[in-house]
Amino acid sequence: MGSELLLIIVVVVALAFDFTNGFHDTANAMATSIATGALKPRVAVAISAMGNFAGAFVSIKVAATIATGIVDTKAITLTLVFAALIGAIAWNLITWALSLPSSSSHALIGGVVGATLAGIGGSAVKVHGLVSKVLLPALFSPVIAGLVAIAGTYAAYKLVARLRRGQARRGYRLGQIGSASLVSLAHGTNDAQKTMGVITLALIAHGDLNSHHFSVPVWVKLSCALAIALGTYIGGWRIINTMGNRLVDIESPQGFAAESAGASVILASSYFGYPLSTTHVVGGAVVGSGLGKRLASVHWGKAGQMAGGWVVTIPGAALMGAGAWEGANLFGSGDAGPIVIGVIAIAIAAALYVFAQRTPVRAGDLDRTHVSPEEEARPAGAPAAATA
Repeated sequence: MGSELLLIIVVVVALAFDFTNGFHDTANAMATSIATGALKPRVAVAISAMGNFAGAFVSIKVAATIATGIVDTKAITLTLVFAALIGAIAWNLITWALSLPSSSSHALIGGVVGATLAGIGGSAVKVHGLVSKVLLPALFSPVIAGLVAIAGTYAAYKLVARLRRGQARRGYRLGQIGSASLVSLAHGTNDAQKTMGVITLALIAHGDLNSHHFSVPVWVKLSCALAIALGTYIGGWRIINTMGNRLVDIESPQGFAAESAGASVILASSYFGYPLSTTHVVGGAVVGSGLGKRLASVHWGKAGQMAGGWVVTIPGAALMGAGAWEGANLFGSGDAGPIVIGVIAIAIAAALYVFAQRTPVRAGDLDRTHVSPEEEARPAGAPAAATA
């Protein structure tokens, strides 16, 4: 149980996390479409926002996993949920400022596990659920998406081998509009559900809902859908730049293959209720699209940095969630602790924003639709002409 004020604070913080999830993960759906010139940046994020909003209403299986499948709902308090969200938001903002595509999903799960371990102990963590529904899918999903993207990219270049580059670009640009929209829809079915699960967990902890008859109130679905759509529209240009321009030298056939592979894996995971990392999946698909064309097109140094970020996300966010709980707990069981920690979190977020603005990345920096006539005429897959 907890006060009404604390419940309101938790809901607001959860929607703030949902917002950061939107701008942090915009790159998952739209980076390759922007990088290949299939969509203008502003148009791309608008389409992505609509897809995320619609996807949030598709199912509640992922929300059920977050709310009831990872920790013991009977032992959870509102302060624990608050601390978990602070840990997840802190990790999201740090990786955003560093332009590193980490997993918002794993940040949230890490925050929940860390706060629970600090506040209650290991007995309240459902280890089997954590391993089977989070860790194993995290391990296999990028590999599966990468393999599908390799096959798709290889097939795409076989199909367009005899076409001029301009013909191939135009055809796959149109295809990318559909595949990128599907990734956005899939993202909404998975990532928006996670925040719904956390708010539902808070309502269970407050005594407003019964964990034995799991359901998500309509107002929770609508508010989460709006928050992630708004965050998506604001646009995570920094991470779009990393995913679209710094991981693989990508062309339209590769982008189409990567988006199609990523969307299929994410939708399958949502069907089974796995809170998958869409960043992992799309990152694996983008790397696969590079391998499907030629090995040298993958920037392995950047891929290694991303993989390192993925490995430390859950423990890093867990430490932050545990720290947030310890800080709030210093003030007792009332509302004072979460309020103080919330103010500190706002100050840190502002500092990270100022830090990130030293090297801003904006929509105009990513617009690559201006292609020379010589480039349009070059055969698909042929090397670019040397420049003086």
